[in-house]
Amino acid sequence: MSQKSVLSSLRFFRPRGEKQGCREEKTAAGWAETRCGQREWEDLYRRRSQYDKKVRSTHGVNCTGSCSWDVFVKDGVLVWETQATDYPASGEGVPNHEPRGCPRGATYSWYTYSPVRLKHPLVRSCLLDMWRQALGQTDDPVVAWESIATDKEKRRRFHQARGKGGFVRVDWDEAAALIAAALVHTIKKYGPDRVFGFSPIPAMSMVCYAAGARFLSLIGASMLSFYDWYCDLPPASPQIWGEQTDVPESADWFESSYFIVWGTNLPMTRTPDAHFFTEARYRGTRVAAVAPDYAEYVKFADTWLPARAGTDAALAMAMTHVVLKEFYMDRQVSYFMDYARQFTDLPFLVVLEQGTDSETPGRFLRAADFGLKTNNAQWKTVVYDAASGDFAVPNGSIGFRWNEQGNWNLEMKADGEPVYPLLGFAEKNDGWRTVAFPVFTETGSTVRKGLVPCKAVPTPDGDLHVTTVFDLMAAHLGVPQKNTPSTTEKGSFDYPADYKDPAPFSPAWQEKITGVPAQDAIRVAREFAENAEKTSGKSMIFLGAGTNHWYHSDMIYRTIINLTTLCGCQGVNGGGWAHYVGQEKVRPQAAWAQVAFGLDWQRPPRQQNGTSFYYFATDQWRYDTFRPETVQSPLAKQPAAQHMADYNVTAARLGWLALLSPVQLQSG
Repeated sequence: MSQKSVLSSLRFFRPRGEKQGCREEKTAAGWAETRCGQREWEDLYRRRSQYDKKVRSTHGVNCTGSCSWDVFVKDGVLVWETQATDYPASGEGVPNHEPRGCPRGATYSWYTYSPVRLKHPLVRSCLLDMWRQALGQTDDPVVAWESIATDKEKRRRFHQARGKGGFVRVDWDEAAALIAAALVHTIKKYGPDRVFGFSPIPAMSMVCYAAGARFLSLIGASMLSFYDWYCDLPPASPQIWGEQTDVPESADWFESSYFIVWGTNLPMTRTPDAHFFTEARYRGTRVAAVAPDYAEYVKFADTWLPARAGTDAALAMAMTHVVLKEFYMDRQVSYFMDYARQFTDLPFLVVLEQGTDSETPGRFLRAADFGLKTNNAQWKTVVYDAASGDFAVPNGSIGFRWNEQGNWNLEMKADGEPVYPLLGFAEKNDGWRTVAFPVFTETGSTVRKGLVPCKAVPTPDGDLHVTTVFDLMAAHLGVPQKNTPSTTEKGSFDYPADYKDPAPFSPAWQEKITGVPAQDAIRVAREFAENAEKTSGKSMIFLGAGTNHWYHSDMIYRTIINLTTLCGCQGVNGGGWAHYVGQEKVRPQAAWAQVAFGLDWQRPPRQQNGTSFYYFATDQWRYDTFRPETVQSPLAKQPAAQHMADYNVTAARLGWLALLSPVQLQSG
């Protein structure tokens, strides 16, 4: 070994580079750098940062962030990616959206080339062997598949192999032929409605979803729903508003001055938007967090309400009790009252149905009850107009949605004349009546009674006793109104004496259920409502999987939405509810649906409620031991069905649910 080689191998003593050993490297047009010595290892890092082109892209994942990224490509390989910084400005006084992205997105190119990523079709080996053997006996793939599907022993073999692995790689053509043959055979023998499919959801890729959905729609197959099936859809949203998860975009958070973050981990699951959350805090927005554990978002909170998992409804009911008592009864906040009259169903009239020793809330009073000859009279609800001292049918109910005149709005008018709906009959009534309400607890269901003021309504079929939704709500929550008597003809009723009384829906009652101290629940409810009063509704509640992934989640959400509605927050910039478990909002909805569901070829497409499909098609209903009478109201007039499956069948028969019959789902 030469002396130079020996010196070159040393760590600290190396020969000085000679001129002829130097190399010139061009780094920019017209400029060069001359380097001497053995520093070739640096080239590895220089090459790592070199790229051939930059491509604008995003990540098709279920966070629905749709963040814009600059992806750098070298030799056809994704080498790295950076957040795009050219979003349109949000406007004066509001932080910009950029930079949008998260650590998962910054490493997405690694997922692309991961050794565990599935890149080729796989077929279970026992099925593949039978398929290839069948193809050796016939040139018709459909006949080949039929020989497998109609042979009980062969069906048993590959059915029993499920869940045991044994996949082998095949090429795309062979996999496509096998699937196509199975589809054609199924359609020929059973009909296209026996083919069901599920496609990558639109949040991951509108194009990918449309490809699968269009194929299934064009062959007449049933496309399964998804948003409801894995319980990301908040059912309370379409139940209340008829809209699917209609929540504000994240820049609107900055407009709010009070947050309640209730079961959604914003820093983790809404990382691209979380900066609006922190920026609002710097601006002075107060934050209350509801979580059973010390989650990431709790660290941002001024107040932590550690409610036990699944007890959110009890906490929300108690907070509603506080808001109703202090902001509607003890004093009347004009903003809240005016909002409730125009934008809620609180002033609408409900018929009281006579019971044995009390009455129960029935249906809404409708224009048809007065014999009015108007379009859709059965679907137009009624209020009591304080201005005229008479009943009125205001704009906005569902009957106006399909009105021939097309007058569907929330203007405070009836037949073109201004109206001033009464929220309640506490000061002007035809008497007080005892009304029974169901109460559901862990130990069973009971009945509690409340006092409501009512009005007598003359109709062609006789007098009806009616009250308002507001009066029913107050009685249900145990909040006494002005002039509430202590006794009635049919007995007495005691409301909670104060917040320390453990009667249902009081702060003390919820403490035993949720573990949240009553004083904390009272304070947060007051702060939320006081802020809404001072800012005309700029109080916001964030919701998510922590509150939605529960049985009866629609009831949980309704109790929470009561707070935003009573405080006039809904529809206000910086206020209202904001549900974040993936929002399946497709911006080019009309045009996209035309393509995705094959509407340019046939209408309507065959679609299937996914939750009910799996319940029946997988035979889950056979193992469901939950009995309907467990959750039946004690005020129900008819006995509960014998099985939960009966309610699915009834809903499908009445047209409430997209569902083939269980017999159809299991035959074939």
